[in-house]
Amino acid sequence: MTLPRTPKAVVFDMDGLLCDTEVVYRDSMFATAAEHGHDMPLSLFKSMIGLPGPMSDRQVLNHFGDDFPIAEFNARVMIHVDAACEAGIALKAGVVELLDILDALDLPRAIATSSSHRAVEAHLGKSGIIPRFHAVVARGDYVNGKPNPDPFLKAAERLGIDPEFCLALEDSHNGVRAAASAGMMTIMVPDLLDPTEEMHALCVRIAADLHEVRGLFR
Repeated sequence: MTLPRTPKAVVFDMDGLLCDTEVVYRDSMFATAAEHGHDMPLSLFKSMIGLPGPMSDRQVLNHFGDDFPIAEFNARVMIHVDAACEAGIALKAGVVELLDILDALDLPRAIATSSSHRAVEAHLGKSGIIPRFHAVVARGDYVNGKPNPDPFLKAAERLGIDPEFCLALEDSHNGVRAAASAGMMTIMVPDLLDPTEEMHALCVRIAADLHEVRGLFR
């Protein structure tokens, strides 16, 4: 299968797509919930994937109740996450090889994430790949987070490329919704969430990993 148009730029999600952080957040949240005497179901965590912080907090409060100590919970989660970041977060398979071929083709690229700029540095800093992106769009750079199109539209704007000629790479359902609604060619590379019928309808392809994506540029 080929892409409907030749991409002039590539826009990457970060967590679960560039780096293996979704499992870090999952395990950190499970451990923190247990410390508070709660059992956090996997379905709750999955409902939060790809959402900006305030929307994720709302999911937790909807499940545990509005009296749940969300600020204390988040602070404790970040202690676990920061420890993992200090040890170094692994890149997902195929990241470096895909960036290499984009370099060879001189294609501009950006990161569009629901996370903060601080998180981008924490999650990717040790890998050394941040300078390989021409723009980093993070929380605070747009008004409405995923599943709204704003992060991807801002990335296209900063790259100077029309959204329809951007290829968006996402692992989450909310991210796919955001990229597709921005008018980008969208590929889902599943991490913790399986592709649904909706994802197949919104995407031009469901790829096993970034090595498969790289093969589209040969």
